[in-house]
Amino acid sequence: MTEQFENPEFFWLLLVIPLIAFWMWYTANKREAELNFPGATQIAGSSNNGLALLRYLPKILRLSAIALVIIGMARPRTTEETSKTKSSDGIDIVLAIDISASMLARDLKPNRLEATKNVASEFIKNRSGDRFGLVIYAGEGFTQTPLTSDHKVLQNTLKDIECGLLPRGTAIGSGLATAVNRLKDSKAKSKVAILLTDGENNSGNIDPLTAAELAEKFNIRTYTIGVGTNGMAQTPVSINFRGEYNYQYVKVNIDEDLLKEIAKTTGGQYFRATDNERLKDIYTEIDKLEKTKLQELKFYSYDEKFDKFVLIGFILFGLEILLRYTLLKSFI
Repeated sequence: MTEQFENPEFFWLLLVIPLIAFWMWYTANKREAELNFPGATQIAGSSNNGLALLRYLPKILRLSAIALVIIGMARPRTTEETSKTKSSDGIDIVLAIDISASMLARDLKPNRLEATKNVASEFIKNRSGDRFGLVIYAGEGFTQTPLTSDHKVLQNTLKDIECGLLPRGTAIGSGLATAVNRLKDSKAKSKVAILLTDGENNSGNIDPLTAAELAEKFNIRTYTIGVGTNGMAQTPVSINFRGEYNYQYVKVNIDEDLLKEIAKTTGGQYFRATDNERLKDIYTEIDKLEKTKLQELKFYSYDEKFDKFVLIGFILFGLEILLRYTLLKSFI
């Protein structure tokens, strides 16, 4: 909130107040008393004569009234500015995340799935102008959240996904096809799918390249991300009697050729995330590639103060008239 004067040029009129004050003083001194009493002038001018000083009160009130009216004419007001950002070129994005058991591998910290959720959450947070959807897949694909601009709902859903929600396997084709199904009827100028997996297609009844052709048909650009270190990773291989995963070092196998082909077919790019930092960098790169144009709208609300100054000025002027012709009539 800021304070300002809409017509500050009126402040030049304040220069006439000293002239008016001088004129009041000059005309008062030119008056001559009809009867002169010895010592009367000295008594009237005495600093101990409080009543005599009241003769100046109407003049002070008049000058103050004029000053307040001039300030009111300068239109003092407070301005409150609010802004709202809206997307002028919205993008619809669907995240398709692999939740097969291998996503619990510990080559990313604390594991692949949690690292993916954390980075995806930041990605969503930084793109307030876009709509997002969330698809999860393992042995089949499933829409966890349809396209929405309510990022709070999406963040809560993302936080709750975990391995074991779907049948075992890695159905890359089903995951991509489900994402395409969410985006195909979108009216957004740009439609994007981000497909993340840590393995090879071994489940589902939809071929991944067929799903890629569908994405290309509906102008859905697909960025593919392979998650996993180069070499061996501590990966869950079985569940013990307590329901806990048993981990062993297993060779990381990602079908990079397939993921590259999907990206190429749809006009996207393929990325490999071998650790947490690289995964963050990938989402940063995608964020730059798919930049949303934002339009900032500013709104101003004004609270005019001129009426208060003018009102007080007229009150002082009225008080001056009242005192001049009533209580202080004999002193002036």
